[in-house]
Amino acid sequence: MILAFQIGFLDISWKDVLDILLVTFLLAQVYKLMKGSVAIKVFVGFLSIYLIYLVVNALQMELLSTILGQFMGVGVLAVIILFQQEIRKFLLLVGRTNIFEDRNLMKNLRFWSQNGNSKRANITPIVEAVKSLAGSNTGALIVLSEDSPLKFYAESGDAMDSLLSKRLLLAIFNKYSPLHDGAVIVHKDRIVAARCILPVTERDVPAQFGLRHRAGLGMSENTETFIIVVSEETGQISAMQNGETMHNISAQELRRQINKYLNEPKELKKEKEKGNKEKVKETEVEVEVKEEVA
Repeated sequence: MILAFQIGFLDISWKDVLDILLVTFLLAQVYKLMKGSVAIKVFVGFLSIYLIYLVVNALQMELLSTILGQFMGVGVLAVIILFQQEIRKFLLLVGRTNIFEDRNLMKNLRFWSQNGNSKRANITPIVEAVKSLAGSNTGALIVLSEDSPLKFYAESGDAMDSLLSKRLLLAIFNKYSPLHDGAVIVHKDRIVAARCILPVTERDVPAQFGLRHRAGLGMSENTETFIIVVSEETGQISAMQNGETMHNISAQELRRQINKYLNEPKELKKEKEKGNKEKVKETEVEVEVKEEVA
């Protein structure tokens, strides 16, 4: 065994250091996943009981140690039951990458030979449809995905695979349409599915936000998508991305935010995930300058 250093009678090897770092990283990711939800309180309570069990067991308090030991004996099953939504969310985050879908692996291997130019998405039908829906106080929930068709969520609704158009969106969200209740998923100028079920956020939201807003916010927390919500009560337009909400925006601002989402460089997305705010601001300025020149 190759020793890294020694603390008293403890011999610490490089394997132990790596083990500790991996566990620390895992706990940090778990905390980041549950931050802002009720689950973090349950997690702290469960961890407190475990620490009490260790102290009681060390003090050789047999009766209390036996009771807590029985509880900790089913700890894995208790964790699965208590955190089933968080575990499901974690698996969705792990599996949402589409590197092996639609020949994207070969595309990534050939990325060095590509010039990076892609077809500009036609967002006019979406903006015009949202503007009309807002004018008539018709509720709507639209999920715009750049990288993935979101098959997991699309399967919860009715498959369409139709060309994106203003009239089709207006027909779907018509109050008398059987497809109006739920979300529409749009990917690469096509409507993938309608009447889709989205995950609802567990965060506290303002009282004026209804189920559409909660579902849109939850979807933006779980996926790298752009969500558009039209309020049925007020007709106001809201946009959501990365767990953040832009409320009561105009059609012009909506168009600008959609363009920003579709044309956002991959470097900027990586910096956002890392939390590098300075680099994000620099890249955003470069993107805005390019848009103005174009």
